[in-house]
Formats: sequence, C-alpha cells, structure tokens
Amino acid sequence: MDNPLLNASRDYIKATEVCATTCHGQIRKRFIIKSMDKKSSFAKLEKTSNLQTMSETSIFDIAGPIMVGPSSSHTAGACKIGQFARALFHGTPKKATFYLHGSFGEVYKGHATDLALLAGIMKFKTSDSRLKEAFEIAKKKKIQYEFIKKDLGKDYHPNTVRIVLENRDRKMSMIGSSVGGGMIEILKIDNFPVHLHGRAGKYLSLIICHKKNADVLPKIKEQLKKINIEVVNTQQVSYKDKTLSVIALGHTRITLAQVQDIEKNTEGIDFMRSLSKLEKQ
Repeated sequence: MDNPLLNASRDYIKATEVCATTCHGQIRKRFIIKSMDKKSSFAKLEKTSNLQTMSETSIFDIAGPIMVGPSSSHTAGACKIGQFARALFHGTPKKATFYLHGSFGEVYKGHATDLALLAGIMKFKTSDSRLKEAFEIAKKKKIQYEFIKKDLGKDYHPNTVRIVLENRDRKMSMIGSSVGGGMIEILKIDNFPVHLHGRAGKYLSLIICHKKNADVLPKIKEQLKKINIEVVNTQQVSYKDKTLSVIALGHTRITLAQVQDIEKNTEGIDFMRSLSKLEKQ
C-alpha cells in the first residue's frame, strides 16, 4: 500500500522508517524526514500534546520522544523522572538512591533505566548521547548512587521509582511513574501526595512548600500579580504542619530572580521551585 506522506512529497523529501512501538494499544510509527533539495521548503511539523485521535496527532507525537534508547518508557521516561527530581532538589545531589518498583526493578539493566535515572539527576536531556556514560560521569562528579529493587505497593504503575536525593544538609524524596511514550507522572514529593503530569503542556508550574497557614498562598498570588504572572489554578495538600502548593501559571515564564525574590520576601516558605512545562491540573 502506498504511503500518503511519501506520495505527497516524494520530489522533495526522503522518509526513513526508524521504529515502531505499541503504546496504549496502538501501533505508532516514527519517520525521520530529510530535505532532498535545499531550495525547497517543507511545512514545519510541530509537537502536539495529549491528542486523542490519529487524525489530530502530529508525526512527532506518533514517534514519541527524541531519545537515546532503547525504550521510551524505561529509558526516556526514567530520564525525565530523574530530571524532575533534580529540579525539585534544586541542584545535583551528593548521593542518590533509586528504589525500583515493578518492571523498573526487573529490567532496569537491560533497558538502561539505571543509566537514564542517573543521567536525569545530572540534568542530561533524553537525547544526550552521554546517557550511556552516566556511571562514569557520576563517578567523576563524586556522586554516590545505588539501585534497589523494592515493591512500592499495588497502587503504583509497574514503571515506578522512588528517588531519594541527599547532600550534606538536606534530603528529599519523590515518587514518579513512566506511563508510556516518554510521559511521566509525579505522585509523591516527600510526604505529600500529588498528581503531576510531566509532558509538554499549556501551563507552567510553581511548587511551594510552606507553613500550614492560610495567609501564605494569597501573599504569593499577590506578588505574582504585581509582576504580571497569571495564576491559572492551584492545588494544595498538607502533611502535619506543612502545606505543598502547586500553582499553574499562564504563558508568561517566571524568571529565577523573581522566584528567589518571592521566596525571600514571603514569610513561611521552606522552598519554591519553578519547573518545566506541566499539564494543567
């Protein structure tokens, strides 16, 4: 059967089929498109997110993430979970412990999940060729690391990891799952249950840990309004005397200096982190 993509552009492009994977019951194919004529132009295909039908899905959504393989779930997703943990920790840790649940624990060596997680906490992208050298690079950076198989409970997705990051004066834990196609979910930050979807989305997010005080969040919102940062919505969860607030922002990206200013000038904040794009909660 003729491929309609090739028929429509055979004078200008060459398409090479490089992989086929099954995700959520559908066969997804990926193509690399190369120009055959430097003078020709080809419509730019842009990433879409969370589209439900094949007719609405771009070729890059079908492909999954640009990544060092072999698996979008066990490798690319694992790397993204590591990146997220590092962002929350606000830097590279001196020690990292990975508790691998389900299939993560069973196949982590063969699918390079261990390399990907370690690469993520060192801020490597999923496409970084250094991912396969993560052990050697971590050793040079003097990062201690350990991978432990552990059953985290029946409620968690099979591709789940609990990450504990430490340095001399602080310690943080996070639980994340890789749910397919390089997409992730963050389900716990320290003792706070959350549900964050890590994929390209419409909104940016702030995560703030603060005293369990009703006055803190309104003060943060007031300061965001002063610098023309739109608050789309919020969610909060409390544990003992602490509250974790997740604030979804509009299109204007908040700067590091602005985050530090709000953190410094708002009483009761333990930490405030500006993360990469997240799906609206």
